[in-house]
Amino acid sequence: MGEFELISRYFSNSGARRQDAAIGVGDDGAVLQIRDGYDLVVTTDTMVAGTHFFPDDDPRALGHKLVTVNVSDLAAMGAEPAWLSLALTLPAVDEDWLAAFSAGLHETAEYYNCQLVGGDTTRGPMSLTMIAKGIVPRGKALTRSGAKVGDYVYVTGTLGDAALGLKLCQGLHEVSKKHQTHILQRFHYPSARVALGQALRNIASSAMDLSDGLYSDIQHIMKRSDVGASIDVSRLPLSQAVKDSCDQTTAMQLALSGGEDYELLFTVPEAKRGSLDVLLSPYGTPVSCIGRITGVAGKLELKHGEQPFSYQPTGFVHFV
Repeated sequence: MGEFELISRYFSNSGARRQDAAIGVGDDGAVLQIRDGYDLVVTTDTMVAGTHFFPDDDPRALGHKLVTVNVSDLAAMGAEPAWLSLALTLPAVDEDWLAAFSAGLHETAEYYNCQLVGGDTTRGPMSLTMIAKGIVPRGKALTRSGAKVGDYVYVTGTLGDAALGLKLCQGLHEVSKKHQTHILQRFHYPSARVALGQALRNIASSAMDLSDGLYSDIQHIMKRSDVGASIDVSRLPLSQAVKDSCDQTTAMQLALSGGEDYELLFTVPEAKRGSLDVLLSPYGTPVSCIGRITGVAGKLELKHGEQPFSYQPTGFVHFV
């Protein structure tokens, strides 16, 4: 099977059919129509076999995850997901793998109302790269640089589930049967907090998604905003699966440095906390206040209640 037949068979009609994609797959480039008064948000993620996923992982789950991790970046900026481009490198054409991968990509793109509008395929070690584009009202994009001293720090959902799922797949940790489905779902099929991200545009002072672990990721907000942060680890939201499967030390390690949660980390000024409570009610998404922004730039303080919390940081680091 040649490149163009591969694209035609598996990727020509992936995702939603959007009216603002004037020209999609099939030409040298896509033509996209940006609404008046909106900004374009663009993000890129690459998943490499042996680094970001196991070569024998379910290809349907890989298609789902590739879309979700990109859409999660758009969600963190308050953007509406719109268009996707895919660069797919494969060692050989495996039609069963392609059918499952494209099915996962297609159904997830459609769920987030995204259309695949272009990309590239080539032969080589397996690598999956996606560029996601979204739109946000002009000047309303959430960034990492707006946190101010006194702001409250929040996270959505629960932390550490995906990292526990990885350990389960690696045979490094046991999880009871009643929790395995939840843990593996969180690892293989993460969700992006798109609706909540858009709702936070006028409330959050800064935001990002959690991909490398809370301990590492919050320092990006600290650096871009030139602030410090104080986090109470006793307030970190943990699922019942993590609580039942791990001792406190392991649970904290997973929540702080496990990564791949794809939850939102954001800050809110004190004057808007009441608005946040009203905002959250329609979404049903649990949100936890875990600390505050402080004035000592670059200093991350961890505590457990009122007591200092000693922690040896870990987490995923590229090129190390």
